[in-house]
Parts: sequence; C-alpha cells; structure tokens
Amino acid sequence: MQISTKFTIAIHILTAVQYFEKTNKVTSDFLASSVGSNPVIIRNIMSQLRKVGIIEIRRGTGGITLTRPLSEITFLDVYKAVETGSGEDLFRFHENTNPACPVGRNIHKGLTSSLKEIQSGFEEQLAKHNVEEVYDNVAEEVKKQEA
Repeated sequence: MQISTKFTIAIHILTAVQYFEKTNKVTSDFLASSVGSNPVIIRNIMSQLRKVGIIEIRRGTGGITLTRPLSEITFLDVYKAVETGSGEDLFRFHENTNPACPVGRNIHKGLTSSLKEIQSGFEEQLAKHNVEEVYDNVAEEVKKQEA
C-alpha cells in the first residue's frame, strides 16, 4: 500500500496557508511555487479540501483561508478528503479464486477480520495527529535556520 503524494501536498498546502496568511496573498500559484508542483494539481487538491469544508477559496483577490484551526484538522480528515477510494476498504481482494480449492474458497473469509483491524488501526493513528503538529515543526525549523 502506498498513499499518493496528494496527502502530503494537502498537508503542505494547509501548513503554508497558516504560515503565510498574514504576509502573503495565498493563491494556487503561490502554493504551487512552495510545493514545487503544477498549479493545476494544487487547484485540484484545494478543490477536494474545499469540498469537505477544510478551506474556503475566494476567487480574484481573496485567496485561500482555513475554516478552522489546524489543531482541529486531523490527518484522517485530510486523508479522507484527498485520497481517492479512502471511503473504501484499504485492502482489495483478488477476484476469481478457485472455488474448488479449499484455500481459494475461503481466503476472503480468512483475511477479512485481520484486514479490517489493520485498516481501523491505520485510521485511528491518522486521527491522533493534526496539521498543527506539522505547522509547529515547520515553524521550529524556520526559527532554527534564521538563528
């Protein structure tokens, strides 16, 4: 399993919005420069974050704002917003197992409870962390570099 870069880009976006909100107009082009990505990718991720109510986007001179404090935005919130299929089971089963084979006939039943437990643990861990932790770590590193 591998989470796409959309998750870390979304965290980057949210951290940058908070960090620069008082000093810069935060736009998709500004964020694309920070992320080192195409503005279209940034706009797509921003659209996903807006759709679930994490950010507001004001066209023209408005820029991007957070709808709630970073301490209230969990990694799970971000994951569910930007990862395609995050509402589905984390693990997918191979289809077309051989019903004449005792293992093939029962592998799904044998794996289901373990995989659901793993997914639940993964989501619990994501819920324990919030974007403010990342912001604080970034701000601390900036202070060290400026000293």
